[in-house]
Parts: sequence; C-alpha cells; structure tokens
Amino acid sequence: MNEFIKKKKYGQNFLTSPDIPRKIAAACGADKQSGIIEIGPGKGILTVELAKIANKVCAVEIDTELKPYLNEIQLANRNIDIVYQDILKIDINEFIEKQLPNMNIYVCANLPYYITTPILIYLLESQANIDSITIMVQKEVAERLCSKPGTSTYSAITVAVNYHSEIKKLFNVPSGCFSPRPKVDSTVINLKILKNKAVAPKNETLMFGIIKSVFEQRRKTLVNNLYSFFNGKLNKEEITNVIVKLGFSTNTRGETLSINDFCIIADHFNGI
Repeated sequence: MNEFIKKKKYGQNFLTSPDIPRKIAAACGADKQSGIIEIGPGKGILTVELAKIANKVCAVEIDTELKPYLNEIQLANRNIDIVYQDILKIDINEFIEKQLPNMNIYVCANLPYYITTPILIYLLESQANIDSITIMVQKEVAERLCSKPGTSTYSAITVAVNYHSEIKKLFNVPSGCFSPRPKVDSTVINLKILKNKAVAPKNETLMFGIIKSVFEQRRKTLVNNLYSFFNGKLNKEEITNVIVKLGFSTNTRGETLSINDFCIIADHFNGI
C-alpha cells in the first residue's frame, strides 16, 4: 500500500495511540443495540474499536484517497459501512433512517479543528434522533464549550451547545498521540442530547438571533445590543424599561446571561 500523504485542506491529524480509541469507544455509551455514525474515520483506528461495541458503524469520510485503508477494515468487519461524502452535505435524518434504522444513534468523531463548530451546530440543529455525540476537539474549544456566563471564553457556541445538550469533559489527549503532531493538546467531550430542553422559547430563531448579536458585540450593554438588533423598531428608552422590568440592570452585558435569561428576553420581545 502506497504511503498516504496527509492533506492540509482537511486538517488531517491521525491518531496513533491505540489506547485513546479504546477509551473513546468505552466512553461513548453505545452497545450492541446501537448504531454509530463516525465522522472522519481517517485510517480507521477508532472505527475498529467502535465496531467491537456497536451493532453497526457507518463511517463518513470526505477523503476518497483513504479507501485502501478503510476497505481493508471494512472487509475484516462485517458491521462497518464506509460512506465517502462530506457530512455537512448529508441529510442526517434521511441518512439515519436508511443506514441505521431502529437503532439508538451515537456520533463519534476526531474532528479537524477548523470544522468542529460547523459540524456540531449542524448535528444539534438537525433535530436528528441522536442520543449523544462523543468527539475529540482542540483543548481550547472544549474549555469554551464548557465555560460559564461572564467568563472570557463564554460565547454563542457555548450557549447553543448547552441549549441542545448536557456537555461533559471526559479526558485530555496529548498532542504526541497524533501524526502529524499538532501544536496543541486535545480533549474528548460528550454531548448528551436533551430530548426535553431546560428552556422552551416561543421563537427559537429570535432567541438565537439575539444571542448571535450579543456575542458579535460582546462589550456593549444588553440595551445597546438589543437596540442594534431591532434596528430602530424600538428606542433605547423602551428597551431599557423592558430590561429593568425583567430584573436586569441597565449595565448588564449580554455575555453574562444564561440560556434561561436569553429565553426570557426573547419571549418578551417576540412578536415585535
């Protein structure tokens, strides 16, 4: 088999330590009644471990030049299917229905750092019947996703992830466990998808519009954030009166608000 040349455009850093895939498989929560979607199997070191615990593993790989490695693994494991597509271009609900019907669904991935956020948001917003997502991300990203309101790492993606799921850091992975070796360490996290969310906004689109606006201008006060967001439909005095009525200070900054706070604010302004 010819030596595979890693591609910078896909951010490829392949796991080389056999212990890490075993730990990820053990922690993901799947069993023999489960189907696993693996995103970015690479050379299949994690795929093989997932196949040992699940009914079926459906691995989605964008790089067709990895076929020689993955074909070999597929031939040796009858419960592995490989699909060569971009996960972001797949209708995930149709994919599950076709590939993994009548199974509890788990997602596992060692994601390239540059694509972590788009894939996470895509999976969470798809409303697909997924039980949990276990992924390896850059350590800094894990810190951001697990951060609390008012901290410097708290962001729109933090709020979105915590709206859709219960997140937990599992373990750190040193950079030496990869080839080529990245400049930073990684962390494996688990997102348990919430079937019953902690908040139920009347208008989810409005709530996330406000959240996005707040974190794009995070040093502004909430009043100024909302004034910009509503683009003149309300004057600052009207917004200030509402914010005070809801129990917030006129100096409150949006970056200090919890998902529950954002829901309360969005519900009040719904219909404007």
